[in-house]
Amino acid sequence: MIYILIIPAITLILTVYAIPIFHYSWLSLHSSSVLTGLEAIPNQGANWNRLFGDSRFWIDASQTIRFAASSVSIELLLALGIAILLNTNFRNRGVIRSLTLLPWALPTTLMALSWRWIFNTPYGPIEQINSIFSNNSLNVLTIPSLAWFATVIADVWKTTPFIALILLAGLQTIPKDIYEAFKLEGGNSIQSFCKLTLPLLEPYIIISLLFRSAQAFGVFDLIQVMTGGGPAGTTESLGLYAYLNAMRYLDFGYSATIMIASFVLLSTFCLIFWLIYKYLSKIINIAFS
Repeated sequence: MIYILIIPAITLILTVYAIPIFHYSWLSLHSSSVLTGLEAIPNQGANWNRLFGDSRFWIDASQTIRFAASSVSIELLLALGIAILLNTNFRNRGVIRSLTLLPWALPTTLMALSWRWIFNTPYGPIEQINSIFSNNSLNVLTIPSLAWFATVIADVWKTTPFIALILLAGLQTIPKDIYEAFKLEGGNSIQSFCKLTLPLLEPYIIISLLFRSAQAFGVFDLIQVMTGGGPAGTTESLGLYAYLNAMRYLDFGYSATIMIASFVLLSTFCLIFWLIYKYLSKIINIAFS
């Protein structure tokens, strides 16, 4: 009987994930571009040979991994602190919780446009504040290291509330009696956080990491609107590179190859991120045991 109940969920997963992955895997083994009249013609793995020798792909892959690792790590730390604060009793807590979700509720394109204006030279607020203390312009979005950092800031601002919401839901499932009993046993606040809160929040933290890692790894609209992949391709992501190949160069076969390779890299990235978290949680448990 229970198998009948999960049929709708399995059907949805197969429809949303399995079918596109199968289709793009098949397309990655074919040439489909303006040169073939947009017809899919088998090419004996030529797309994959091209991918392995494509330096732009590997540069974009490293940039995407660096972006995802940085933004997700910062978001998790900030979200954990925000969730703990929102879980305490204070006046107008419901209003504050609602306001906290506003950045996440805003459309990414609108948010990216706002951040592009914030970092605009010479009219953005950042440049206006900088002009008070210096005569030199920052030119944030035209310097590679600063442009990359700006995209990370925008992503952190946008999606930290999403992780905070998941962690807040997890905190509310933890009985307060456990903390009271731990306190009676002589445990302090730091020990209760490391020995009780973190282990009990682990399922929610892992869910947050997986969701956000997938979203950050597939970043497209934020980069496209804020920097367009510039300056000189230093903020270009794999999602943007796949989009350019499909929609600008009309090379759908190679675009599919990039997407499948990105999926493999994403799976590996999520696994490594999860292993790192498990390792750090063990260290914390040993340190405060």
